[in-house]
Amino acid sequence: MVLPHLSHSHTSPKSRNAALNKASSLVGNGFLFVCGASLALSMVWSLVSILYPNLTLETIITQTRLSYSQGLNLCYDPPETTFYDDPYLSYNIEIPMKDWDKKRREWLKHHPSFNAGAAHKRILVVTGSQPSKCKNPVGDHLLLRLFKNKVDYCRLHGYDIFYNNVLLHPKMNGFWAKYPVIRAAMMAHPEAEWIWWIDSDAVFTDMEFTVPLERYKNHNLVVNGWKDEIFEKKSWTGLNAGVFLIRNCQWSMDFMHAWAGMGPQTHDYNKWGRVQKSTFKDKLFPGSDDQSALIYLLLKGKEEWADKIYLESEYDLSAYWLGIVDKLDNITNRYMKIERRVHRLRRKHAEVVSECHGALIEQYLKDAGHNSSWRRPFVTHFTGCQPCSGTHNPMYTWEACFKGMQKALNFADNQVLRRFGFVHPDLPNSYRVSQLE
Repeated sequence: MVLPHLSHSHTSPKSRNAALNKASSLVGNGFLFVCGASLALSMVWSLVSILYPNLTLETIITQTRLSYSQGLNLCYDPPETTFYDDPYLSYNIEIPMKDWDKKRREWLKHHPSFNAGAAHKRILVVTGSQPSKCKNPVGDHLLLRLFKNKVDYCRLHGYDIFYNNVLLHPKMNGFWAKYPVIRAAMMAHPEAEWIWWIDSDAVFTDMEFTVPLERYKNHNLVVNGWKDEIFEKKSWTGLNAGVFLIRNCQWSMDFMHAWAGMGPQTHDYNKWGRVQKSTFKDKLFPGSDDQSALIYLLLKGKEEWADKIYLESEYDLSAYWLGIVDKLDNITNRYMKIERRVHRLRRKHAEVVSECHGALIEQYLKDAGHNSSWRRPFVTHFTGCQPCSGTHNPMYTWEACFKGMQKALNFADNQVLRRFGFVHPDLPNSYRVSQLE
């Protein structure tokens, strides 16, 4: 039913005329506003087109979408020229790179999704092995397991990884082979702030630990080393050049050029071998090696190089395996003891939040210190074991190397398998797993 007082309009003719005039005025004002706004936008677009002739509406829409997204746009590669369009661009480590900071900055400007958020923490892990088949019968199997370990660590922490097994410079082999790869990786990945080289025979043995990048904000190269061994004793083992982080910047390009300048591709290779041998009295072999070359640059170039190199000794960026593998069972027991005491650590969680779990457990490890005998070593380096060739250091047996690698790899693997409900109950046994209770 319709109520009587609402069924008809009682508006007077005078009121109706006023309302119609008001509506016409609003329409007219709206039309003027739209025209004015359109003219203003046209003028702005004309000015932008003059300043940025390659800018398109599609580019603006894409970049606007990026500003509201949390991920990286892997398909966006605008038409603006970058250093990649330079016909004289060379990846050859023997040709110096100029203006790399500017070139990289320009590339990031054109790829804004890579230049947002935690871009200063973006890491590319680089590792590799020789092009040929291993001479050691179990060498290829060990290399596969060693690579799996690195892939696991990178997946847990959201890092990209590149595995190289070709020589990018025909004369730079052995320990010198990594430098052309690192130089090329810097150029292939301008979005990466850090390149993290790790030798194939090194194992991540604390899968949850995160490198404290904030500590290195004023440095460009981070390597495991000890100042007194280098600057006082002048020992060629004062650092380990098998694991290091190097910032993707012009300083690093210049440093790599100077560092590789003592390599086998140069005419002065034999001369540098003699210089290193006379500088480091504990060096036993005559050839120029990359580790001695790095220490030599530290000693001779304080202002140019040393001030930007961080010698990390507070945690095990590259721990010598021989003093570690026999302690791994005890380390496991100590961590399990902490977890039994703290419910949040004992609680099961998804693999994707493992890094957060690592930050949580750090609160209960502060008293131990990073050099404690019962704390997980971050990286265990099987220096001298040569798993591929089998020509290990005569100081120890191949059996010791093999068993040590098996224990370290299973120790690390347990930290991954636990998220899948399984574990190796016996560290020397790689085949047996059991379900977690």
